[in-house]
Amino acid sequence: MKLIVGLGNPGIKYAQTRHNIGFWVIDRLSDEWGIPVNKEKWKAEVGEGIVRGEKVILMKPLTYMNLSGEAVRPAMDWLKADLDELVVVYDDLDLPPGQIRLRLKGSSGGHNGMKSLIQHLGTDQFKRIKIGIGRPQGRMSVPDYVLSPFHKSELELMADAVERSASAINCWLDKTFLEAMNRYNTKPGE
Repeated sequence: MKLIVGLGNPGIKYAQTRHNIGFWVIDRLSDEWGIPVNKEKWKAEVGEGIVRGEKVILMKPLTYMNLSGEAVRPAMDWLKADLDELVVVYDDLDLPPGQIRLRLKGSSGGHNGMKSLIQHLGTDQFKRIKIGIGRPQGRMSVPDYVLSPFHKSELELMADAVERSASAINCWLDKTFLEAMNRYNTKPGE
């Protein structure tokens, strides 16, 4: 089984914001695999299906970013899932826009959604795919920046990052996460 969690904030108001790039990846996989993410359980929207013979659960927490662990922990418990079966996809201020980085573990890096997950799971030893959104320019605050939509000039770059993230998850299903890391931990255009 694989539990694939995209972090974001629920509702139309946040749908196109930088903080919701994790939801974009879940929507992309939902379309590719024909798994609708339309059931509510564990304080999340979820979709369940079989991909290449393996049970897959797609999850978008409805708790708002800062409380993401309140959705993921109950899902892990109910599914009796191992941490090895979990991957979390989210935005990262410290990566250039469009760059993706796969990691087997790590700190929250100041990301409140990841802080919540680490707190509720009791560990930082779980797979993640970070999608770079860059840092705000000028005097814009970080909260205002992550809750703002991408500029038109960034949309193609972000669409490519979503595609590469989805491809990395497919690689994980077919092979291993280490192989996905080796293949996808490159800068855009490499």
